[in-house]
Amino acid sequence: MIWNPTKECMSRDQMSVLQGNRLHKIVEYAYHNVPFYRNKLQEMDLTPDDIQTIDDITKLPFTTKKDLRDNYPFGLQAAPQSEIIRIHASSGTTGNPTIVGYTRKDIGVWSECMARCLTSFGVTRNDIFSVSYGYGLFTGGLGAHNGVEKIGASVVPASTGNTEKHLKLIRDLGVSGIACTPSYALYLAETMDKMGIRKEDIKLRVGAFGAEPWTEQMRLEIEDRLGLKGYNIYGLSEIMGPSVSYECSMQHGSHINEDHFYPEIIDPVTLKPLPMGQTGELVFTTLTKEGMPMLRYRTRDLCSLIPGTCECGRTNVRMGRIEGRSDDMLIIRGINVFPSQVESVVLSMPEFAPRYMLIVDRVNNLDTLTVQVELRQEYFTSTFDTPAAVEVLSKKLVSKLKSVLSISAKVQIKAPNTIVRSQGKSAHVIDQRKI
Repeated sequence: MIWNPTKECMSRDQMSVLQGNRLHKIVEYAYHNVPFYRNKLQEMDLTPDDIQTIDDITKLPFTTKKDLRDNYPFGLQAAPQSEIIRIHASSGTTGNPTIVGYTRKDIGVWSECMARCLTSFGVTRNDIFSVSYGYGLFTGGLGAHNGVEKIGASVVPASTGNTEKHLKLIRDLGVSGIACTPSYALYLAETMDKMGIRKEDIKLRVGAFGAEPWTEQMRLEIEDRLGLKGYNIYGLSEIMGPSVSYECSMQHGSHINEDHFYPEIIDPVTLKPLPMGQTGELVFTTLTKEGMPMLRYRTRDLCSLIPGTCECGRTNVRMGRIEGRSDDMLIIRGINVFPSQVESVVLSMPEFAPRYMLIVDRVNNLDTLTVQVELRQEYFTSTFDTPAAVEVLSKKLVSKLKSVLSISAKVQIKAPNTIVRSQGKSAHVIDQRKI
């Protein structure tokens, strides 16, 4: 099924013309409404008139996560506050979150793109669909919710937590679709086993899974244990949220809603565009976003683009699976976590040396984070000799970490010079997840 054949099956020539027209308009809009972009373009001796076709996009400057951090909270917002009807926030590399404002039109575009995703998965207005991404500041819950309502299906805003009650509703209501992280899907399966619920007792047939990396092996296990078909969905709050791209029944790459989000692949070192099919860093430009338009935003995700008409009939460019990151970001329970965030907390407490280790694991199919920190020598004897003092210090660090990371972490306070160096993803990360 295809929700919007006009846009999802558009010829390449028509798509290029549409993208070029929208690119010119969004550059002009950003130039006049976002001082950051106006200054950037003026430094490069560019005006909106220099951007006429989609091929001119390579003339434009890149936008990075640091730019969002430096312009916190509303420095990159283009629409007046009176037109912003929703604000989401995601974690940044410091204590400041990334703030993203949406106009009414933005929410409409988001709902449209999400409807395309769900329809591609086979969801119809006859389905009952559970949205089990987190609701609130992160984009997953409400993003999926709007799409379910757009196509006319019945939405169950389950969010996360209280899994046994959730499974009871899945069984009793005849829920046929679910959106959640793949690790939570496996946790649902484990809880079903404990409750004595068989996959034959429920009607789940479609799963929209994203917000964290997962493999084909994990997909097959989820499908087998829950009795559904699992599809990948991709998004990021800086661009829109879930619905930037989506798999179809062919499951050969994820179709990008490229009438709204223009993709590029660049070399993360030279920043030069790479040929179609070559792996590099994924870059997006929002072509229609009013609240906070993004020009050439570096996602740091590494993947390739797949051209050509898909067997499903869609002509939109597809993106392959994310193969890694060009920075040190981790995705833990669907939340972006940077080692530098932990470092900022550790360095804010005088008791700790600037030495730490993040140990990421997956226990019962849920991600866990343990933060090891070393005491400074001058605090070692007095603190370690008093268990109560260790407990107080641990709780203080746990609280500070949660306020910055937005997730709970376990803390292990170590003696000086005892933390293992240079293992895992980086010198500060050991990722033990088996996905």
